[in-house]
Amino acid sequence: IDRGVSSIWVARDVGYRGGRRTGLALTDEVHLRAHADLLGTAPLARSTNGPIMAERTATVIWQVLIAIRQPVFLWNVFPLHPHAAGDPMSNRCHTRNERMACRHIMVGLIHLLSPRHVLAIGRDAQLALEDLGVTADKIRHPSYGGQAEFIAGVSAHYGLDAEDRQETASLFA
Repeated sequence: IDRGVSSIWVARDVGYRGGRRTGLALTDEVHLRAHADLLGTAPLARSTNGPIMAERTATVIWQVLIAIRQPVFLWNVFPLHPHAAGDPMSNRCHTRNERMACRHIMVGLIHLLSPRHVLAIGRDAQLALEDLGVTADKIRHPSYGGQAEFIAGVSAHYGLDAEDRQETASLFA
């Protein structure tokens, strides 16, 4: 809070391979160190046993965050892991009732952090934020073939030049 953040990036909800294991939005176990470095905090310890698990969306998100070198707060419209009944290692979209039950957290964070920008990572996040009365710029979610559009959208938003965009995109080639 003291350092401030330029942006809040908001995705839809927590996935089982990333945030469910770390407790951090858009962050898998592979990127715990990068998360601490970006926000200038103490190192973060894993909270799970077994092999470290990577998550595809988190990998793309963190490569871009490392490239833009700005403090960004990551969150989810629904900050918990919605899963199919009886299958905690699955993902499902949260319901509107679930989102509304957590509305005060999202709205409170925006008020507390006072970012210059709120970026919705994907259309689902943008629609959910609109439902909460939050205006956000939409950036394509990097999943399902959206990596290039995500990189281009974030690059345009942060004013990265063509060389920076190419360097970031080459990490996924």
